[in-house]
Amino acid sequence: MDQYFSNNPNVVSDPRTLVSTLRGHRFTFTTDNGVFSKNDIDFGSRVLIETFREPELDGLLLDVGCGYGPISLALAASYTNREIYGVDINQRALSLAEKNAEQNKIENVIFRESDILSSVSDEKFAAIVTNPPIRAGKQVVHQIFEESKQALLPQGELWVVIQKKQGAPSAKKKLEGLFKTVEVVLKEKGYFILHAK
Repeated sequence: MDQYFSNNPNVVSDPRTLVSTLRGHRFTFTTDNGVFSKNDIDFGSRVLIETFREPELDGLLLDVGCGYGPISLALAASYTNREIYGVDINQRALSLAEKNAEQNKIENVIFRESDILSSVSDEKFAAIVTNPPIRAGKQVVHQIFEESKQALLPQGELWVVIQKKQGAPSAKKKLEGLFKTVEVVLKEKGYFILHAK
């Protein structure tokens, strides 16, 4: 089974279309084999999208592990005065994200191929959101947290969605070692929304 967090998924392409409403905006997404949650917007991503609150701080927003773009595009449609970056290691997902931005006529979003945050190391962000690739392992998830802390502006915020059974308590503990304040904003159907500042 070729994983969605590999650079170049070695599975036959079979594009499909899904329509979804996120934050009151209707989107048409093209998805494919070899990308995360190809048949529908993942429940965790959906909860993160709907729970996220715009930071008081001016500046860029970043979606780490953007996949085919639902979180990035939902935020870009909601906050048209901001620029949103989406990063992922999966080339197929990124080309879909570009296509999805185009077909939904969203222009304030930039997608980049990136091993975690390597390709955006020159930028600083007001807020970072992530539905981390749990199957990539705890080390990768914790590295996302560490690199996110370095990439945030002072008073910047990190928003994370993670299932309790997939390590929400240990993720919270890791964040508490990195950030001044960490809160559980929401618990829904076993998913935790963690907010670190």
